[in-house]
Amino acid sequence: MNQLSTEKRLFQYALFFKKSIIIGLVCLMISVALELSGPFIAKHLIDQHIVGVANHYVVNETESGIKFEGNVYERIDRTQSESDEQVTLFQDGLSFYLFNEKVPLNASLDHTGSNEFTLSFEDETYVTTGRELSTPEVYTFFKGEISSIMWLLALYIGLILIASYFLYFKTYLLQFASNRIIQKMRRDVFEHIQSLPIKYFVDQPAGKIVARVTNDTEAIRELYVKVLEVFASGAIYILGIFVALFILDPKLAGICLVLLPIMFIWMKAYKTVGGRYNKVIRETNSQINANINESIQGMSVIQSYQQTDRMMNEFEELNEKQRLFQTKMNTFTAWTSFNLVDVFRNVALVVFILYFGGAALNGTTLVSAGLLYALVDLLTRLFEPVDQIVSQLAQLEQARVSGSRVFELMDEPGEEVNHDSIKRYEGRVTFDHVSFAYEKDDYVLNDINFEIKPGQTAAFVGHTGSGKSTIMNLLFRFYDPIKGKILIDGKDTIDFSKQQVRSHIGIVLQDPFIFTGTIISNITMNDPSITREQAISALKAVGADQFIEKLPNQYDEPVKEKGNEFSTGQRQLLSFARALAFNPAILILDEATANIDTETEGLIQEALKVLKEGRTTLVIAHRLSTIQQADQIFVLKHGKMIERGTHESLLKERGEYFNMYEMQLGRKRMNVS
Repeated sequence: MNQLSTEKRLFQYALFFKKSIIIGLVCLMISVALELSGPFIAKHLIDQHIVGVANHYVVNETESGIKFEGNVYERIDRTQSESDEQVTLFQDGLSFYLFNEKVPLNASLDHTGSNEFTLSFEDETYVTTGRELSTPEVYTFFKGEISSIMWLLALYIGLILIASYFLYFKTYLLQFASNRIIQKMRRDVFEHIQSLPIKYFVDQPAGKIVARVTNDTEAIRELYVKVLEVFASGAIYILGIFVALFILDPKLAGICLVLLPIMFIWMKAYKTVGGRYNKVIRETNSQINANINESIQGMSVIQSYQQTDRMMNEFEELNEKQRLFQTKMNTFTAWTSFNLVDVFRNVALVVFILYFGGAALNGTTLVSAGLLYALVDLLTRLFEPVDQIVSQLAQLEQARVSGSRVFELMDEPGEEVNHDSIKRYEGRVTFDHVSFAYEKDDYVLNDINFEIKPGQTAAFVGHTGSGKSTIMNLLFRFYDPIKGKILIDGKDTIDFSKQQVRSHIGIVLQDPFIFTGTIISNITMNDPSITREQAISALKAVGADQFIEKLPNQYDEPVKEKGNEFSTGQRQLLSFARALAFNPAILILDEATANIDTETEGLIQEALKVLKEGRTTLVIAHRLSTIQQADQIFVLKHGKMIERGTHESLLKERGEYFNMYEMQLGRKRMNVS
């Protein structure tokens, strides 16, 4: 099954909030329509009420016309009178003339006499009589137009105010939808991360995963917040302008349509080149995050081994790579995107001049001043959204690349999530011919067989790499066996979800993880089924109250990241109390006492007795002295179980366990001496 393209998946996320987006776009259409009424109002105002005053007039006897020198004049386009007596108010530059007969308004004035004037138009010559008007006399003809001009201006201002109202709602709704989309996307990504198998986190640096959840989704947020608004606004605005152009001059509008395929071809080219640069930029940014995360986590080791220069050089190498490709991207954008718009704008101006200038020279087309103004205004407006769209191409491509990275993470196969409760285990654990390999055919466990009865304590020993921790990983279903079965109370664990299997298993690690919060929240893990009293009881049972009650806030003491304010032993006691509070049927102790100092070990051992009581316990231990009371001890070597028995029986066999015990005992004697 083919994966959907990044663009389609981003569009599908937008559909979750399509109602807000559609209403926002409708508001945008209304505001664009109202705003584009400006050129039409201006055309009407200029042609009818400013330039239109220079027109043909009829002389009649009504009282509603323009009173001038004892006569009443009415514009020929505003009267039903059929009077044969017509005059012409003629404009030549800034001068106005009143001719006593009808002459072409677009004629050129060739000669002026005292009362006789010569005009030419389309190879014809006109001789007429009249006189030049003074400014106050011209104002007599303009005076009647002032109220109409003011009304049209007020209408335009009113329409702009209404448009701004719809524009506000458009911005609000689109940004509201954008933020909700990213909120949902981040929630989906984080939820998916929770379902990913442990192997994924082993293979991927934490910094890279963090970058995808934060930086990449933030880049996508910019896509919806800015790019969506710019592209939607631009597309609707351009459509509105073309509609207006076709209404005013279809031929010119048809010529301007060539802009659309050019823009489409350019955006495809930009996607190819810009996508290549942005992919490297985003990947390098993730590597920088991973490098910083690793440096912070291992700062003590870095400083102890004087590795600051090496880490700085590694960081600077990534930093320089990011700068280099960002510069290439900026240069590519500067040389193409913005220059392209300027070229389009200037070419359009040349086409406009040639179109109207050439037509005027050969006399085939004469255009009114109002129409000319409206067309110039619309062409000027046309390049505003084009400029905005082109300026957002870099952001669009960056968001597309970020989207592909986020969806790549979301396409990682997750695991079934099922938190349905199951009956608490009795605690019988069986490994039936289990084999496992992290990498193909490189088996770390080979044909492992054992059974642990309910309530027993079983210990697993062996040198590093023998497979001890792998057994625990399989039981906890961090991984599943390649061969064989793992049974709990006789039921195959593969028949249950991983959450169900883990619901009655507790684990205490060698290096316990303490979360930011309080001591109580670290014990309850914010599980409503565990009360504060149960948590405190668990802490007291393992002896953690001895240091907790000395703290200023005692059980509500704030805990910093990883609980670094506590000693290793104190953190281990907190993890014991956590496991005890959850009351697991099966308990895994993964080298839980390996890093404990001798002074604390006695307290830890007492806590372990409380913790193991009434539970099936699996222990991984380096210190053989801590497992002498175990019911069963399994000795592993290179993934195979080579010995099993109790402490005494294994010593009698004088095999691998005996050698390990003697080695540790010898070391202790050497340390004492």
